[in-house]
Amino acid sequence: MPKTSARLLSLLSLLQARRDWPGALLAERLEVSPRTVRRDVDRLRELGYPIMTTKGPDGGYRLDAGSRLPPLLFDDEQAVALVLALQTAATTGAGIEEAAARALATVRQVLPARLRHRVDAFRVTAVERPGAQPSSQIDPQVLVALGAAVHAREVLRFGYASADEPRRVEPHHLVTWGRRWYLVAWDLDRKDWRIFRADRVTPRVPTGPRFEPRALPGGEVSAFVASRFQGTDLSGAWPCRGEVILHVPAAEVSSYARDGVVEELGPDRCRLVLGAWSWAGVAAAVSAFDADFEVVGPAELREAFALLGRRCGNAAG
Repeated sequence: MPKTSARLLSLLSLLQARRDWPGALLAERLEVSPRTVRRDVDRLRELGYPIMTTKGPDGGYRLDAGSRLPPLLFDDEQAVALVLALQTAATTGAGIEEAAARALATVRQVLPARLRHRVDAFRVTAVERPGAQPSSQIDPQVLVALGAAVHAREVLRFGYASADEPRRVEPHHLVTWGRRWYLVAWDLDRKDWRIFRADRVTPRVPTGPRFEPRALPGGEVSAFVASRFQGTDLSGAWPCRGEVILHVPAAEVSSYARDGVVEELGPDRCRLVLGAWSWAGVAAAVSAFDADFEVVGPAELREAFALLGRRCGNAAG
């Protein structure tokens, strides 16, 4: 490849890597003079790349958004990551399987032979976990509308499948949980934080006025969403937590205790402290170990076992 052409590709790769590049820094990275950088930028503009000139003491260049997608440059790791992401796009529930397949075919066609052999070795098959909820397909345009409202910090109005009246919210985060998309937002009418299933949302236009973002309880969206779905508080503590003595070795319990605490008391006994969203849930989790046990406490757990025993007796009788 001629030296000038190779330098143009290197310059284009640098411009794609960050938003603004001082001219002097580009010249240093390319090991050429600032004048050569200016000439190379003009050549890229002639090829259709919208490169803007920035003013100021550190004036330089910026690859601006154009009316069409220019050819993109990826290093080997980026190309492999892109192929893997496109192959697993069907697991997102975003309804982009066909578009992802077309994009994958396009990317594969332009890959060099050494990378094409590597990515062809990947064959990803999504296997559903038994008992997992099926992912709900969502219109990608709905995700785009929700994401735009979150980014712009604009009040969002939308119809919701389980509500008669439209909702008015301040959208804060767009998240995924269990192969479904959710919108975390402050409900303006109910004066509280809410989590909405995105596949049940029908955005309405135009959006409302801009708002100042509120502080999310706990500060982190991941902890907030996990606590809401698990029924715990933001510290991660379950609302119901009980203690039992299991007549089974600790090694056999620890592998299935989830976030429970297991303490060895002897070769065939162990202490288990376990939490759940209800006392019945704690009782059911302990019963699943299929072993004799003693309840240490609290009283609510004893009552849950009594209720579970009566139900099991009625079912057997």
